[in-house]
Amino acid sequence: MDPTERAELNARLELLSDWLYLGCRRARAEPEFQMPPSPESAPRKRRGPEWMEDPSYYAETLENIQNEVLRCAKCRLAQNRTYTAFGEGVLNPPVLVVGEGPGAEEDKLGRPFVGPAGKLLDRMLAAVNLDREKNCYITNIVKCRPPMNRDPAPDERETCLPYLERQIRFLRPRVILALGRTAAQTLLKTERGVGALRGAFLDRDGLPLLVTYHPSAILRDESLKRPAWEDLKKLRAFLDTLDAGSSE
Repeated sequence: MDPTERAELNARLELLSDWLYLGCRRARAEPEFQMPPSPESAPRKRRGPEWMEDPSYYAETLENIQNEVLRCAKCRLAQNRTYTAFGEGVLNPPVLVVGEGPGAEEDKLGRPFVGPAGKLLDRMLAAVNLDREKNCYITNIVKCRPPMNRDPAPDERETCLPYLERQIRFLRPRVILALGRTAAQTLLKTERGVGALRGAFLDRDGLPLLVTYHPSAILRDESLKRPAWEDLKKLRAFLDTLDAGSSE
């Protein structure tokens, strides 16, 4: 190879070297183009369970819980019941009213608070613009009538409590009104009586809870009317404060 040919070959090799160098630089600097995934294979944005977006979920869930209660035979209260009294009212109520258990009339009709104490409760609630058909939900700690209208035993309350917990979870009330000693002690897991617990809002797993006297106790002792009325006025004022805050 003569000097001229050698010089031409070296020049070509230098050009090739420069081209390869620039090509490698470009490959490192520019990421390889990626085709977008097809709609079938593209990951979907997580939005939470579908039932959270379905308004009928809450009614269906309550219906499922109620069907379980209808078939329940987990404690001795199921042996002598006529009907269970699951609860009634509106979904997402401002107030969830919780009593202790069904009485004779409730056992016959399968509805909570329909006897004399229930009629008094309706009047008490109406005095502060509450109604089971419009803006509250009413239920009990136990869903079956204790014999002879006795207090539900501790084991009966514990057996039935999961049903109430599920009701609370799916109803999502703004405040709980506990009627009487049994409801208050069960919900708050305390041994203190109504007199020591009433008069102020207490925390129950992040939900405000107000304790007052059971309507049946008021029917037996009229001196309880005034403190019960004071409690209901506190409840109304609390709800008004919540409404004012949500409208701002």
